[in-house]
Amino acid sequence: MSGANKHPYHLVEASPWPAVGSAAAFTMAMGAVMYMHEVAYGTALLGVGFGLVLLTMFMWWRDIIREAEYQGHHTPIVQIGMRYGMMLFIASEIMFFVAFFWAFFDRALFPNDGIWPPEGITTFDPFDLPLINTLILLLSGCTVTWAHHAMQHGNRKDFMNGLGLTVLLGISFTALQALEYSHAPFGFTDGVYPSVFYMATGFHGFHVIVGTLFLAVCWFRGAAGHFSPKQHFGFEAAAWYWHFVDVVWLFLFAAIYWWGG
Repeated sequence: MSGANKHPYHLVEASPWPAVGSAAAFTMAMGAVMYMHEVAYGTALLGVGFGLVLLTMFMWWRDIIREAEYQGHHTPIVQIGMRYGMMLFIASEIMFFVAFFWAFFDRALFPNDGIWPPEGITTFDPFDLPLINTLILLLSGCTVTWAHHAMQHGNRKDFMNGLGLTVLLGISFTALQALEYSHAPFGFTDGVYPSVFYMATGFHGFHVIVGTLFLAVCWFRGAAGHFSPKQHFGFEAAAWYWHFVDVVWLFLFAAIYWWGG
């Protein structure tokens, strides 16, 4: 009895993954620098670092899932802390996009030669592929909300259906984004407009890929019987992240594709 847990908090056990993850990220960064400077073995070092990062992510998240599903460490108090952590993470991601929008509007409102878009730049038609992608993301926001509502009411069938549709819509968005890039009339180094355009939309595209993988993992976890109406924060965090991706795209569509063009 003296060894029983007398509080609702989770005292995390010693884990090797923070140290391994730091070493992996450092290795990947050094490999990237060597690759971009065409140093020998740069590609190999980058591959090793990236592989170690993926291994760290898999092993660390595996341990967290075990803590939640089998060891009972994620009490309601612990889940509150996780929610605050996810909120702060999304807030930090918002600041990335604030920087990109700041750069875009600084150049758009005060162009050096008085012309925006710059002379020689042919912008995308916002009501072609960008509008289709907007509709896809808005629909995916509905399907992930459907999945969340189903989980809250213990309806696993609708949860799986809604989550599966969201993953398919995320894949569709990425495919159309790649198609759009393949027909782009400008390259990344063709001036300030292309640079900001690719940084903002490309960084958002990266978030869509991460969010799609996040939701796909939740789908496989749901198929394995994980999550319950009262304990499903892993999926809830993925849904929050996906809604964040949706909202950012609406700003990108309105500001860069429509107004900026």
